[in-house]
Amino acid sequence: MEKIFKSGFVTILGRPNVGKSTLLNAIIGQKISIISPKSQTTRDAIQGIYNDENSQIIFVDTPGIHKPKTELEKEMDRIAYYNVRNNDLVLLLVDASKKYSENDVFITKNVRFNTPVIIVFNKIDLTNILLINELKEKYKSLFPDSEQIEISALEKFNIDDLIKKIKQYLSEGPMYYDTKTITNRDFKFLVQEIIREKTLYLLKEEVPHSIAVLCDDIDFRNKKNLFAKIIVEKDSQKGIIIGKRGSMIKKIGILSRKEIEGLLGYNINLELLVQVEPNWKNSSGFLAKLGYK
Repeated sequence: MEKIFKSGFVTILGRPNVGKSTLLNAIIGQKISIISPKSQTTRDAIQGIYNDENSQIIFVDTPGIHKPKTELEKEMDRIAYYNVRNNDLVLLLVDASKKYSENDVFITKNVRFNTPVIIVFNKIDLTNILLINELKEKYKSLFPDSEQIEISALEKFNIDDLIKKIKQYLSEGPMYYDTKTITNRDFKFLVQEIIREKTLYLLKEEVPHSIAVLCDDIDFRNKKNLFAKIIVEKDSQKGIIIGKRGSMIKKIGILSRKEIEGLLGYNINLELLVQVEPNWKNSSGFLAKLGYK
């Protein structure tokens, strides 16, 4: 009997910091989407491509949905809403260690789910029986037709069962990518995200969401010399990123170069520059440079 091959697009949706990127990386088996404890770490829809003998599932990691205050945040929400409307299935990720709050209300009231939804309670290792039962009852009242599942993306607990549930919602379809492809994002995007992740990690809360990273065009015949700009909004932020006698930007460069070299398998030269772009998060022209709009 011929096996049925299933394929489809699955949106990973949720509040900031519920573990969407951690889940995507756990499913794919390697790092696709950057991670930090800060909200708004993910700003784009990043596809991770899962393959096995009878399916190809394209997971889309979306920015955390919240009430937008800047043009950047509006674009982030637009990206998330688009993927909810146009993909085959939504995984609504819920932090099982926190009570239902106003931030959850914003998603459940503002997102219109036109496709099936699986409620995924993440961080199950950090909760207790009373809280998880309370959350399950609440989400059952909001999404009475949706299935629920408990996981820990960090501990990779119940990921296989989640994949099995997802397959039940997918139809017979084609293979969209070859089996060696694990993401739709190009090398330039990955480099920019690696640098942004290291900057977020090292700067803690000093420059929370005022940075972006831009790489000049990369010569794919020679990736040994890479040049990138770290964009900030204020001169004071520029000073923080550079650090005393260049100490901070040196640390950012060392950590970034190490991870990029791990991707490439050989040594590179990485040059970083800090550039001030006042109020870039509300600049349509600059957001277009970053690939939004």
